[in-house]
Amino acid sequence: MSNLQALEKAGRLAGPSSTDLWQPAPRRQIFFARPELNLILAAYGRGVAAGDWRDYAMDALPDRALFSIYRRTSEQPLYIIEKRPDLARRQGEWSLLSGHGPVLKRGHDLPVLLRFFDRRRFAVVED
Repeated sequence: MSNLQALEKAGRLAGPSSTDLWQPAPRRQIFFARPELNLILAAYGRGVAAGDWRDYAMDALPDRALFSIYRRTSEQPLYIIEKRPDLARRQGEWSLLSGHGPVLKRGHDLPVLLRFFDRRRFAVVED
């Protein structure tokens, strides 16, 4: 028996036991940073002001964070803004998904991704 085990058995060693030190760390959840959330909420606010959107939801999962945009509360989302840090070096950590699932836009930069919503404001006007 080692000295550490003898001290633990005697109750003289305060703090976590040696078996606790080898436990896996709890998985962290991915979420939006404050500047990212400010950009997303600004884009959402423009959609609400235009009367297109009425509700949103945020989810923090172990591998991604989601911001879902709804036309009405009881429906499925129109758009889902997804942050997946594990894809940052490949396709980009940001994705804009349709409510049905297909990816509409993907990229490394959130402001560029959010420009998707700005182009809907323009309409063709005939003379």
